[in-house]
Amino acid sequence: MSLKSEPFTPAECYADTAYRANAIPEQSYAPQNDMLRGRILEARLPWGSCLNVNPTTYQYSESWFREYQHIGDDYHDYTMINENRWSKRVNEDIGIIYSFLRFIFVIYSHGFSFVRAGGGAGGGVLFTGIAIFTGLVGTIGQFFVEEPQFPFALLGVPLFVTIFCGIATLFLMLWEKHELKFYKGNRNWSDDYAFCRRTGMVKSFRGDFPFYEFDPYIEMTVGTQGSQFHSFKVIHRYPHRSQDPHSKNTLEFSFTVDGSIAQLYAMWDMLQRYMDVSQPLPDVPQLEPFRHLDPTTKAYDEAGKRGRPATYWRDLYANSSDEELKALREAHRAEVNGTIWGGRPDLMELSVPNYRETRKGEPEDVNDFGRFPWKTGKFVDRPEATPSVGSTDHPQDDTPR
Repeated sequence: MSLKSEPFTPAECYADTAYRANAIPEQSYAPQNDMLRGRILEARLPWGSCLNVNPTTYQYSESWFREYQHIGDDYHDYTMINENRWSKRVNEDIGIIYSFLRFIFVIYSHGFSFVRAGGGAGGGVLFTGIAIFTGLVGTIGQFFVEEPQFPFALLGVPLFVTIFCGIATLFLMLWEKHELKFYKGNRNWSDDYAFCRRTGMVKSFRGDFPFYEFDPYIEMTVGTQGSQFHSFKVIHRYPHRSQDPHSKNTLEFSFTVDGSIAQLYAMWDMLQRYMDVSQPLPDVPQLEPFRHLDPTTKAYDEAGKRGRPATYWRDLYANSSDEELKALREAHRAEVNGTIWGGRPDLMELSVPNYRETRKGEPEDVNDFGRFPWKTGKFVDRPEATPSVGSTDHPQDDTPR
């Protein structure tokens, strides 16, 4: 399967604005972001000190190889992430009615199926169980009345729910088998709403901003039943530059990662390395077909530093069973959770004068943080970052007047 292989030209190399972890420029003071008040931003992750550990969601993607095989030579443009940009938005050439019907279809098939996408019990099991339990209780209750009746609702409702969820299960199976046919003709990952490696810029509808102007956070939200959820957010540090004129919301991006708090740290580790042109692209399946298109990665691989064949991930997925991939996935999950993520300095303290004062603490035990939501974790100060030698730049105060 061939993809782009043209030789590099100067125009294709990195822009002067490209991000390099060892050359983060001096920046202005971080203003007090009033828009973040009221949100539970439990931890701000450190810049630099990458551990070269990728989140399991990307290291062992369950859908990657299927998409790669189906899309074929067009994979470079139809995938969310390539050597140029990590897109955060899909531009689809579809009508409103089609989009609405597909949304309803996905909600029904994924929400009421007996199995979840990717395996495991789905919502249909719960709904059917409740219906059957209710029917049994109602049926038993009829024996304690003088004139027992067996209305259709007692047995009919459980039967209806079972059929309803069974059809949803069938639709989900069809969706997983044919979903790429829905997307191949109209999916177009946006180049205008993305993290761009070669330029070091984050592009959005509110303008383009340097990657180093964003801060990584773990945000906790509380569900209606009191359950707690953690997510990874990248939020623009200077909201007066990127605020939405209508909603006044700060510019931010979310990255979906499954698993523990450690997986969120791994996500930030991977994103930094993806944007850092002084390092090769993260060695994950989705990026393998494009490694030879990135100058730094190409030189790294040609020097034999990768230590893997050029088609390592493609061969692994093509020749491994689902059981073997699942075992590898679980082993990697254990590796991520066992990595020591805490106790690292934050390099952004060297570029933003009041950065440490705005939020300097981190969970004492990052790996255990969030595992027991009812416990209040202890926060400790990060080690101070070591100033770079010969830095003479001075920041300007860019807080809004």
